[in-house]
Amino acid sequence: MKFNVMLAGLAALSLSMAAAAQPAPEAGPEFSADRFRAYVTYLADDRLEGREAGSAGYDTAARYVSGQFQALGLRPAMTGGSWLQPIRFLRYRVSGTPMLRIGRRTFPQGETVSFRPMPEGGPIQVEAPAVFVGFGLDAPEYGIDDYAGLDVRGKIVVALSAAPLNLAGRVPNDVISHLVYNKRRMAAAHGAIGLIEIRPPTRTGVRQTPAAAAAASRPGVSWIDQRGRPYSDAPSIRFHAAVDRPTASEMFGAVRQRLDGALMSAGGGGGAPNGFDLRTRVRAEQRNGIEPFTSPNVLAVIPGTDPALAHEYVLLMAHLDHLGIRAPRADDTPATDRIRNGAMDNATGIATLLEVARAMMREGNRPRRPILIAAVTAEEIGLLGASYLAQNVPVDGRVISVVNLDMPILTYDFQDVTAFGAEHSTMGPIVTRAAARMGVGVSPDPLPQQGLFVRSDHYRFVLEGVPSVFLMTGFANGGREHFTGFLENEYHSPRDDLSQPFNWEAGARFARLNYLIAREIADAAEAPRWYADSYFGRTLGGDRPRAERPASAAAR
Repeated sequence: MKFNVMLAGLAALSLSMAAAAQPAPEAGPEFSADRFRAYVTYLADDRLEGREAGSAGYDTAARYVSGQFQALGLRPAMTGGSWLQPIRFLRYRVSGTPMLRIGRRTFPQGETVSFRPMPEGGPIQVEAPAVFVGFGLDAPEYGIDDYAGLDVRGKIVVALSAAPLNLAGRVPNDVISHLVYNKRRMAAAHGAIGLIEIRPPTRTGVRQTPAAAAAASRPGVSWIDQRGRPYSDAPSIRFHAAVDRPTASEMFGAVRQRLDGALMSAGGGGGAPNGFDLRTRVRAEQRNGIEPFTSPNVLAVIPGTDPALAHEYVLLMAHLDHLGIRAPRADDTPATDRIRNGAMDNATGIATLLEVARAMMREGNRPRRPILIAAVTAEEIGLLGASYLAQNVPVDGRVISVVNLDMPILTYDFQDVTAFGAEHSTMGPIVTRAAARMGVGVSPDPLPQQGLFVRSDHYRFVLEGVPSVFLMTGFANGGREHFTGFLENEYHSPRDDLSQPFNWEAGARFARLNYLIAREIADAAEAPRWYADSYFGRTLGGDRPRAERPASAAAR
């Protein structure tokens, strides 16, 4: 799971739809707390060294999962009987000292400029006119068209970072996150060849640079396509940099007051300023060091029983990787522990995956539709294993929906869940029915500012038009304290290990709930449909059939 760890204000959040009393367990497959614990215990062991994509520890985890698939009687998904979908990756870092030249001035990487790494090994030299495009967002459905009247073909676009504050309340948070995430894609769609984002000043007016420098030092990663090219959702964008006000002022030249107005508007909750030609040329010079590596997805199939539905696959997915061995953080205890074991994030998701697969394979219990079971790699470095899978599905059919399993907090007896993405498609009622069968409530998103719908692996399938959902254990019954405590103390640290007070029965219940969801999708007469008024369905759903939203559900 990818989180911005910002917890201020959570104490004020309220819950709705508290869970009903637990009903008597239904007859059906058994979900074992002991098996769940055994899966997590193996995957979070120090011997796997944090399961970083491309590492020996990850490969050990992949062999373990494929062995479990085989023991359960699943079918290998890959041609030739292999469980592994090999993926070639390219890791790239900024090398040397990139330069941004504006007029006669040169701004090197560091104080006020931060270049993002790019997957080109040779020198990058781009020179073109610059055009200011406000926040650089393009969503006509919400009256947002920052490129209106501007010709940016073959030019470098300059945009304010993030999104205007006045979108809150009139544009759903997950849509805002989607738009911000796709700024580079939007710039490329309009023909731009470079993107510069202007970071807002801090309250004191002086931005501290170490964080920016640290961000620039982090590598980028991309997978390699069948033609040997690094995958990019914006291939025309040759460079991407972030700048602070001193550098931005130079680009605005004689109209610097318009930059001041734009920054004041952005900081004060105003709308997007109008774009205009900056009447200056910008030259970017950059070099990147590149390093190839490989890491596989682990894929299996549960065949369906209905030949008429044999080409409609339900994807059940969890990421297998974590962060590996990293330098100790200042607050790590013990300081010598460098292994990010990823017990909650995401050995629990893989344990859920295995328990659901076991239930689906129970004799006489096979689903109507086939199930594609995926333990994917490289989530922690950009949802990349899921991205590759979304564009290289190795089955003789199409994925009709995704149930994603990512970092349930299992240190308490959860009584409710949040189902991210459920409001966008007919998967929502399926989740509600499954939860009701277990006496579990379904609560609204308690962290709307995080935009979590676009920050886990299923999002890569949403971009391909596939209705998707993933569940987070909710804030009822002390869940808020457990969840925020995990984010503050264990998330992405060596403390996300087996020393946490796991509630293994909660793990078994979480597996049962996801089984009920996936099972109803697999057995339903119709595949899930986007709601006709869903932004994601309208803009990404292509020619897939839509459904009318029930009158009781709010439009998104």
